[in-house]
Amino acid sequence: MQLIKLSAIDSTNDYLKQLNARNDLKSFTVVTAEVQTAGRGQMGAQWLTEDGKNLITSILIKDVLTETAQVFLLNAAVAVAIVTALKNFDIPDLSIKWPNDILSANKKIGGILIENSFREDGRIDSVIGIGLNVNQTHFPGLPKASSLRNVTGMDWDKHAILESIVAVLKQDAQRNFPAEIWDTYTGLLFRKGLPTAFESDGRQFMGIVSGVSQDGRLQLLLEDESVALFGIKEITMLY
Repeated sequence: MQLIKLSAIDSTNDYLKQLNARNDLKSFTVVTAEVQTAGRGQMGAQWLTEDGKNLITSILIKDVLTETAQVFLLNAAVAVAIVTALKNFDIPDLSIKWPNDILSANKKIGGILIENSFREDGRIDSVIGIGLNVNQTHFPGLPKASSLRNVTGMDWDKHAILESIVAVLKQDAQRNFPAEIWDTYTGLLFRKGLPTAFESDGRQFMGIVSGVSQDGRLQLLLEDESVALFGIKEITMLY
């Protein structure tokens, strides 16, 4: 991989997108930063990280996706790649909280933000932002956040973890993200098959996560045995 290391940046995703627009970079160009001042999560949420303690990275993937229907498959592939890589380091109790939070037990240790650019010739350039809490130990005001250091009691080499994630993702990309990735993703869903409280439009109710549709919507089995689909901005899991 071509690795660009930065000491500080507002957003690795923005930096990589701008760099690719100017230079037409190779696929799997990777940017990392020790400090990120304007990190983002899903739905514009701000992602705060202690300087130098965590993995802050963006990965460019291009000439792999051929149609918009594959966009969420990439989301699933990235989440699975992260879990697969972390399993290589014996990180315990890993799961994926839909759509793309990485959990160890009930605590969030990482998240993903993918931004896609659609070219006139049909090609899709994807910038994959990954934030992984590695050696940070305190998360004020974030009771559901944790880190690899907290769940294992050990300090970790951020670069070794990044190399493992990129290696898994590159292998899957070379195979055009095979269908079994989807089965792995749905099998790793947090609280799949368990009665769980949710909130949507100010209403709380119980449901059971049964899967995710191909376009990325959460599938819930409701108390009346019907199956409902929810988009990212339409529902919150209460746990």
